Amino acid sequence: MEIESIKPFLATMIPFVGAVLILATRKNRNIREGCSLVAGVLMFFVVLGMIPSVLDGKTLHYTLFTFWPSVPIGFRVDGLGLLLALVSSFTWILTSLYSIGYMRGLNEHAQTRYYFFFAVTLFATLGAAFSNNWFTLFLFYELITFFTYPLVVHHETKEAWAGGNKYLLYLMAPSKLFLGIAIILTYYYAGTLDFKANGILPVDAESTTLTIIFFLYLFGIAKVAIMPFSAWLPASMVAPTPVSALLHAVAVVNTGVFCVLRVIINTFGVDLMKALEIGSVAVYIASFTIIMASIYALSRDNLKERIAYSTVSQLSYMVLGGVLLTSSGLTGGIIHIANHAIAKITLFFCAGAIYVATRKTDISQLNGIGRQMPWTMTAFAIATLSMIGVPPSAGFLSKWYLSLGAIEANQVPIIFVLLASGLLNAAYFIPIVHRAFFKSPDKELSFALAGDKDGGSMEASELPVKEPMFCIIPICVTAVVSILLGIFPNLLLDLIKQVTG
Repeated sequence: MEIESIKPFLATMIPFVGAVLILATRKNRNIREGCSLVAGVLMFFVVLGMIPSVLDGKTLHYTLFTFWPSVPIGFRVDGLGLLLALVSSFTWILTSLYSIGYMRGLNEHAQTRYYFFFAVTLFATLGAAFSNNWFTLFLFYELITFFTYPLVVHHETKEAWAGGNKYLLYLMAPSKLFLGIAIILTYYYAGTLDFKANGILPVDAESTTLTIIFFLYLFGIAKVAIMPFSAWLPASMVAPTPVSALLHAVAVVNTGVFCVLRVIINTFGVDLMKALEIGSVAVYIASFTIIMASIYALSRDNLKERIAYSTVSQLSYMVLGGVLLTSSGLTGGIIHIANHAIAKITLFFCAGAIYVATRKTDISQLNGIGRQMPWTMTAFAIATLSMIGVPPSAGFLSKWYLSLGAIEANQVPIIFVLLASGLLNAAYFIPIVHRAFFKSPDKELSFALAGDKDGGSMEASELPVKEPMFCIIPICVTAVVSILLGIFPNLLLDLIKQVTG
């Protein structure tokens, strides 16, 4: 049942208004950052207010205006969009708090610009989550790219500009060359771009054409980082860590996954996908990305780069769940949107806290860091369990449903892909934890914030490392939530049932 409600429009506009207030209060950093926090809290509670209606099987919609015949600009809230909105709004609150400790701790420049573009990116992300058709979704999808570019190049160094330009090229070119064409073809064959439960493309259309349209979507949505369209994600690690955390572990990449799931569920429909037999091809494309990205992660010494390649791998878990075309597979893919986001944002938060306290970026420099930053590295270890898929972490639940989905789809080799991926996850994350807690600090280890008042040096064992409080609180919260989601997943599963039936 569809009911009209202004709630999705209000939730989307709250971060936009917050962005305006951030600019207006730029001369007082406490008020400016307070605007970011308050906007995040308000948005989260408005999103929470939509849960009862969606769980009752209702779809909320709100139309702004009609741009073209049968192509309105408007909003639609179902279980899939609501889950993305919940994850994005919740993590924005924590990232706003974390950003205070990070940006002030490093005395970063252009902090007003940073908070402004953070807020408008959340505006675009909520708009994408609640879009009622491909035209509206495409607009917000592109806005996310434009709004995140200033965040990626925030440091304005030669490296930052190079990484930002690569980021822009990889995301803009496929969306114009492939995604835009796929949307036009969809409108030509379906006569509408509205999302519907069983898809909109006609089953009697020529199968080769429909197959081409699907792969135009898959490779045109570069935010999902399917290889070889994944190089933008490691390149964007030149951004400040909070940007990497929220935008490249939650908002940007999750929007990409969300779009692919819209293709499978609401554009083609599961039945048409099965009839075309293109799901099995996409399964192996996703599996290739899962394994290869994990192998790349093994070779990276830079902590953020290793986490970034892990993200490339984990995103294809979600794609894999969708293209298995089974109820359990879809459940595993969709729930991993939340499970991966919480665990991965924890890892990025930890990397940022380490940098604020020690200015260290490479894994080889982290010997004994767990003794000096116990809260940070304990949270890192907990998030690692979720990445590997160890019970009772949230990641275990994702892999459990994906494995069931593989069995239901008679894709037994995929179980071995999941097992191999879990082992690779352990291979590139556990050595970090071991190095942090079980190796002695390097003798030459020196921290930027340490030193005596006379400018002399101190021994490594004497150097104090203070974990930044504004960073530690969000880290501890996300680490705990990554376990709670594995123990109490009922709310997420109930939302997903509204999508999978």
